[in-house]
Amino acid sequence: MTEQGMDIFENIIPIDDGVTAAEGFQAASTAAGIKYKGQEDMALVYTEYPAVMAATFTQNVFAAAPVIYDKQILKDGNPVHAVVLNTGIANAGTGLRGKETNLFMAAEMARVLDVKPSEVLTCSTGVIGYQLPEEPLYEGVKALGKKLEKSRENSRKAAMAIMTTDTVHKEAACEFTVGNKKITVGGMAKGSGMIHPDMATMLSIVTTDAKIDKDTLQELVKESVDDSFNMVSVDRDTSTNDTFITLANGKSGVEIKKDTREYETFREALRYVCITLAKKMAADGEGATRMLEVIVTGAKTHDDARKLARSVSASNLVKAMVYGADANSGRILDALGYAGVDFDPDLVDVTFLHENEMMLLIGDGVVKKIDEDKATQWMKEDKVTFLCELKQGREGATAWGCDLTHDYVNINGDYRS
Repeated sequence: MTEQGMDIFENIIPIDDGVTAAEGFQAASTAAGIKYKGQEDMALVYTEYPAVMAATFTQNVFAAAPVIYDKQILKDGNPVHAVVLNTGIANAGTGLRGKETNLFMAAEMARVLDVKPSEVLTCSTGVIGYQLPEEPLYEGVKALGKKLEKSRENSRKAAMAIMTTDTVHKEAACEFTVGNKKITVGGMAKGSGMIHPDMATMLSIVTTDAKIDKDTLQELVKESVDDSFNMVSVDRDTSTNDTFITLANGKSGVEIKKDTREYETFREALRYVCITLAKKMAADGEGATRMLEVIVTGAKTHDDARKLARSVSASNLVKAMVYGADANSGRILDALGYAGVDFDPDLVDVTFLHENEMMLLIGDGVVKKIDEDKATQWMKEDKVTFLCELKQGREGATAWGCDLTHDYVNINGDYRS
C-alpha cells in the first residue's frame, strides 16, 4: 500500500484468465439439481500435484459445515488436491446431519479423483437452514470428475457455477517471471449480498504454481485478505460460509522465500488478484447501480486508515447518498467521526475524485460550497470515489462498497422464492 492508500502494481502482468491460469490446475462445473433444474450449481478446482493450502474464514459463530471441515484440514496441514463447491444451499444451521452430508460430498469427490477425503476441501453457499440432498451431490461429483479440464472456458464456467445473487461472474489472474520461469496467480470469487468485514458473504479460490511453505503463504493470505475482501461492505451483514482458499502446487519450480525479490513480487501478485476480485464484488452488490470507493490517506496508523475507510464505505447514509446522486458531504464527515479513531477534525480534507478532475467537498474540517450540478453528474457515473486526507501521518487504506437501492430490499425481501 502506498502512502496515498492506493495500490500500484508495477511488477506483474494482468492476464485474461481465472482459476486454471496457473500450471497444473483444472476446473469443471455441472448442473447437479441442487439449485434450479438445468442451472449449473457445482464446481471443482483440482490439481494433480499436491498443493500447500492457506485460508481465512468467516468470523460468524454459526459457521457452516464446510467451514468447520476446511478449518480442520488447514489446522492439520494436509496437502490438498481439490476444492468442490456447491451453490443453492449453504449447509449452515443443519447440525450433525449437515456435517455428515459435507463429509459425504468430500469423500465422494475424493473417490472420483482417487485421492484422500482429507485432501478435498468443500465450500457451500446459498440458503441457510436447508439440508443438502445427497443424490444430487453424488451425481454432481461424478459429472465434475468427467468434465475436468485446463481451459479458459472451464475456468469461466466454474466461476459462473458458484454464483447466487451475483449478476456477473468474477475472475482475475496475473503473472510475473523469475529468470526464465513464469509464475501465475489466478482466482475466482462469488459475492453480492451479506457483504461486510470480517469476512464477506463470499467464496473465493485462488491458485498459483509458485512453490511456498504453508506458514509463509498463510501470512501473505491474511495480509492480502485484510486489505481486499475485508475492506468491502455492501450491507453490513456477514455470512456463515465465508471462505477464502489459496492453493500453491509448486509446479513452476520457483520457490518463494521471505526477504527476496520473488517474495515481494509474489506478494504483489496475490494482492492484485485479491483486490481485483474484491472490487468486482463491491461493484456487483445486490441491487447496486454504482461502486463506491473510499481512499484514506495521512492517518497515524494503517489500522486507523482501515477503520476510517470502512466506516465511510459501510455507512447506509453515504450509500443512500450515492444512490440518490446527492453530494451531501456532511454524511462523509459524520461517518469519519464515529469510526472510533482519534484524529484532528480541523485538518481533514475530503475530495471528490472524477477521472482527471477533483472537487473539494470538505476543507480543514469545513463543508464547502460546490458546483451541485457538476457533482450530481459525477455521482451518476459507475464509480464514485472520495479521498479523505487526514494530514496526521503517512498511512493509508482503501475500502469499497456500493450504493443502497430499492432493489436491495426487493432482492432480500423474497430471497427464498
